[in-house]
Amino acid sequence: MPVQLRRPTPAPAAGPEGPLTGVPTGIHAAGLAHLNSLPFAAAEAAFLECCGSLRWAHRMAVHRPYPDLGALLAASDEAGYDLAPRDIAEALAAEPAPCLHHDAPRAAHLALRAAHAAYESRFGHAFVICLDAFQPAQQVDQVLAGIRARLAHDPDEERAVTAEELRRVARSRILELLSGD
Repeated sequence: MPVQLRRPTPAPAAGPEGPLTGVPTGIHAAGLAHLNSLPFAAAEAAFLECCGSLRWAHRMAVHRPYPDLGALLAASDEAGYDLAPRDIAEALAAEPAPCLHHDAPRAAHLALRAAHAAYESRFGHAFVICLDAFQPAQQVDQVLAGIRARLAHDPDEERAVTAEELRRVARSRILELLSGD
């Protein structure tokens, strides 16, 4: 029942970093330098935390060093677009379980479990959504609304949406990795 419930990443901003990155490159420069200097196996493991596809993580590690954040995020997107269905299935299987705060109402936990079960029954894989644009208090509602809306998709449409959500989640996790969060 994977879903990403975590704090938002800064909203995209215009500036010298360009429209691709959405965040100033200076914020992540030290993290990028560190990532570029890691031994291959360590870099691959770090990338695997961003996307659970071994093929994606390997490709990202092989293409180092990245000159800047924009190049890294562009490479992430490109590697994501090149994932085969089995790679996407592998990434979905690696997604962590949803993490509602233990103080969340029992009804929220039950509603989320039921929605995930309906989604997984319909599509045969975990639901994934990037929630960076939402505050923590809005995230459960967004997940439930997302599941409800996506249950109406045909399988081909949902595969495309799921792949895009995986790419967005990977980008977000890369930013977290570089900022040390």
